[in-house]
Amino acid sequence: MITETKTHRVEPDITVFEISGRLNLGNLLQSVESAIRGIIDGGARKLVIDLAGLSSIDSSGIGMLISCGGQMEQMGGRMRLAGAQASVSKVFEMVHMERILPLDSDLASACASLQ
Repeated sequence: MITETKTHRVEPDITVFEISGRLNLGNLLQSVESAIRGIIDGGARKLVIDLAGLSSIDSSGIGMLISCGGQMEQMGGRMRLAGAQASVSKVFEMVHMERILPLDSDLASACASLQ
């Protein structure tokens, strides 16, 4: 499955970055990270990473999300992860991701938390 991304806005000031497919070590992971960092560098201070379409993630993908979350925090913003399903959700449970980054069951809940 090919990794795909989309970015859109939820008014008034929330940026949503959707990731679908797989988030594993490799060139695509670097391009996804560059895109997220570009959004943060571009001034977004409320960011939701929508993972509803993500089928798998490895430790490199987790590390990238944590690193981007740290960058957002340093810039005075907030980042939330939303919609993790099945195997991705299980991986997050195993590594206690909720202790590091806020997790929401869906995009609407994440956006409501950032309002």
